[in-house]
Amino acid sequence: MIDFDKWQEILTSLAQHKLRTALTAFGVFWGIFMLTVLLGAGTGLRNGVMDGFPASPNNVFIWSGSTTQLPYKGLPIGRRVTLKPEDVAAIKRDVPSVREVYGQNSIGVWSGTPPYTVHKNNSGTFFVQGSHAGMAPINSVTVTQGRYLNEIDDRDKRKVAVIGARVKEQLFDAGDPVIGANIRIAGINFQVVGTFDSQQRGNNSQDEEKIHIPNDTLRHAFNQSGWIGSFVIQPKPGIHASVAEQEVKKYLYQRKDVHPDDVGVLGSFNLQVEYDKIQGLFTGINFFSWLVAVGTITAGAIGVGNIMLIVVKERTREIGVRKALGATPASIVSMIVQESVLITAVAGYFGLVVGVFLLAGVANILEMTGGADMFARPSVDFTTALIAVLVLIVSGVLASLLPAAKAAAVNPIVALQDE
Repeated sequence: MIDFDKWQEILTSLAQHKLRTALTAFGVFWGIFMLTVLLGAGTGLRNGVMDGFPASPNNVFIWSGSTTQLPYKGLPIGRRVTLKPEDVAAIKRDVPSVREVYGQNSIGVWSGTPPYTVHKNNSGTFFVQGSHAGMAPINSVTVTQGRYLNEIDDRDKRKVAVIGARVKEQLFDAGDPVIGANIRIAGINFQVVGTFDSQQRGNNSQDEEKIHIPNDTLRHAFNQSGWIGSFVIQPKPGIHASVAEQEVKKYLYQRKDVHPDDVGVLGSFNLQVEYDKIQGLFTGINFFSWLVAVGTITAGAIGVGNIMLIVVKERTREIGVRKALGATPASIVSMIVQESVLITAVAGYFGLVVGVFLLAGVANILEMTGGADMFARPSVDFTTALIAVLVLIVSGVLASLLPAAKAAAVNPIVALQDE
């Protein structure tokens, strides 16, 4: 049963000291508001940064680096290690930590001039990237029309292409059919089987100026049949990409007769290491946000405790009368705790609501304006909101413990003599 008389009494007590109650509640309000905004901003920053990562972040990229600097097995220095098509199957067969290996070649991406591409009366120069079935997440692309490359394209070395959004805009007029159309890349016909948008923020314009074709088709059609530009390595589930990176490089050193201490012969980039660094950074940001906000909430709770001490002092005579009439210490404690929890709960709830609405407004503005490169979709999840509510309840209870203990310890005789 709800004791309406008790709650009416609590509200009356708070109403008698409006300014004091408002200033005390503001401390709690500000703490929860800051917690919500800081965590939401951290989420927005995390989203903005993570949007720049491929959908599959545990990849290692390996390419031929500098020439050898140490002689080995009678071989001279100055040799350049060439990655071969047969190395792909060898790595997948002999390196136990590797789940998948993709060979990648390109035209104009890392060096040289992008090839001239024509469709009817429209033309342009676009980067051409060799790809494989299953590499859409690695390349961070979303197919918007048609399909991506498949296993049959790879196996049969089909002359098919998946084009980026900006390629489509430049080569095709409005209303022209895209899927099934033919384009000429450096004089060679390719059939368009799909279009894509880049998932990455910031450099999506450059990514959408690419044309993806089967890598073996690229190698044979554009005189790159004897070598592979780079390998994309995916480790097996449960294995960190750093393990696969070291094992693959060690295997290639042995396979290519390179001295184990010869540094820089193979270049590599471990995406998972960078991903882990970013995750660690945002864990620290979240911890700092909680530290600042909890500190602010604690300060507000201390303010509530001080106010409740004053309330107990002012109501000493009333408490004495209650105890003289038979009120138990538990009922006195309950009254003080409920009053404290009411202040913190109401103030904290409004802080949470205002913070969530502010984040929602910022998110809507970003969506309407196209967003920012390093900030996207600020929000607070349900778990965080639940934790904030628990922090409120605990703060309210802790803030009232000392005043409640003093109230329960009031001597009725002494209290009735209080002026």
